[in-house]
Amino acid sequence: MVAKISLGKSIYGALSYNAEKINKEKGRVLDTNKIYNDGSGNIDIHRAFEDFKRWMPQHTRAEKTMMHISLNPHPDDVLSEMQYTQLAHEYMEKMGFSEMPYLIVKHEDIDRHHIHIVALRVRPDGSCISDKNNFYRSKEITRELERKYGLHTAERQKITPDMPIRKIDPSGDIKRQVANTVKMVGMRYKFQTIGEYNAILDLYNVRCEQTEGRVNGREYHGLVYFATDDNGKTIASPFKASRLGKFASRTAIDGRMDRAKDKIDIRPTKQAVSEAMAESSGKDDFIAKLKERNIDLILRYTDTGRIYGATFIDHNTMTVLNGSRLGKEFSANSLEKWFTVGEKPSVIPVEPDVQQEQPQPDTRQYQQGNSQSQSGNTQSGNANGWQSTTGGSGSGSSQSQPFSQPQPQTRQNNSSAYDDAPTLPGLDLFQTGPGFDPQEEAFYREMQRRRKKKRRGPKL
Repeated sequence: MVAKISLGKSIYGALSYNAEKINKEKGRVLDTNKIYNDGSGNIDIHRAFEDFKRWMPQHTRAEKTMMHISLNPHPDDVLSEMQYTQLAHEYMEKMGFSEMPYLIVKHEDIDRHHIHIVALRVRPDGSCISDKNNFYRSKEITRELERKYGLHTAERQKITPDMPIRKIDPSGDIKRQVANTVKMVGMRYKFQTIGEYNAILDLYNVRCEQTEGRVNGREYHGLVYFATDDNGKTIASPFKASRLGKFASRTAIDGRMDRAKDKIDIRPTKQAVSEAMAESSGKDDFIAKLKERNIDLILRYTDTGRIYGATFIDHNTMTVLNGSRLGKEFSANSLEKWFTVGEKPSVIPVEPDVQQEQPQPDTRQYQQGNSQSQSGNTQSGNANGWQSTTGGSGSGSSQSQPFSQPQPQTRQNNSSAYDDAPTLPGLDLFQTGPGFDPQEEAFYREMQRRRKKKRRGPKL
């Protein structure tokens, strides 16, 4: 048995919600505590509201004065109204509400019958029944009642990667089905627009609409979800994204669309659709060939029957793509011409992803420029009275030699990143690309060090 608890300010609103179920012959009052009950199963909202107000203190610090609870036994547990009533009273007693006024209503709007309890949580002296650890206390109590009455353990169904997504069943818990569908679609499929998102939701009889507005001077952007039948007709009241969970919110869906842009590879889908199109003779044949490749085609029509949208859902790559995203030949206009006029689009073959070999840079120009740079730097060093060369063959020591004919150094350049970098005369020591030479850099640093030492003067 699963218990859902919500705190609120409006007892009248909770009573109205339950009265609406009763008026539609989808519910009946089972029992009350300290509230008038005529035994007919109906509810007089105004009389019940006045009874609750009699127990309400004049002053209280509690903001949320009422509690609305739903007790949901496992679908396999078939209970009588007397058993439902007994469960509700025991649950409320263990939760600490035995002396508080409350109302018990059985709901029959779905196959899985369940009960709702509207209760006041503020005592006549103004103190409030604590809601601390409500979730854990409630879970312990429901487990105790399950063991006492031999009921099935009703844990929330966890979403697994291999769990199939099913169409909405009008006879089941519609809200839970819509929430599961939205969660699994968001976890598994990649899409980039609300239109593509709706295309995959439509397969399972769910529709999403964007809402924009302003409340108390602040703009809001949200999503609303609808459960539909096979013809797209709404079969239940819409659900705000906040009622389903954070995964269904506008922020979450926008984030999924942004991340999908870097993950989607259209080539496998385009290749499969191209092959199906080449083998097909018309609309029905094309759709059948796509089905064989585990791809669904969602077509959207105007009131006059013209195709204005086409979306391909590839269940192999878990990707949703508008036809125009695959290519012009797969757009709604191209498919409309093919299906009505018989003008079949010409399919452009999908090119394989082959990395081109990068050309090797020409090092001759670099070698020549490097030689000139070294010559210029050497002459500059000679003018300042500094001469530095590496030692001769086998000596392992350094010796002074003239810089009249420096030998150019040849190095293999493996990077083309600096090939087109401009060089400034006389500033080669500052180049970080091919002009960089360790010996010249060391020579320059030594010159700077000695000049600074000379300006500071001798140590005393």
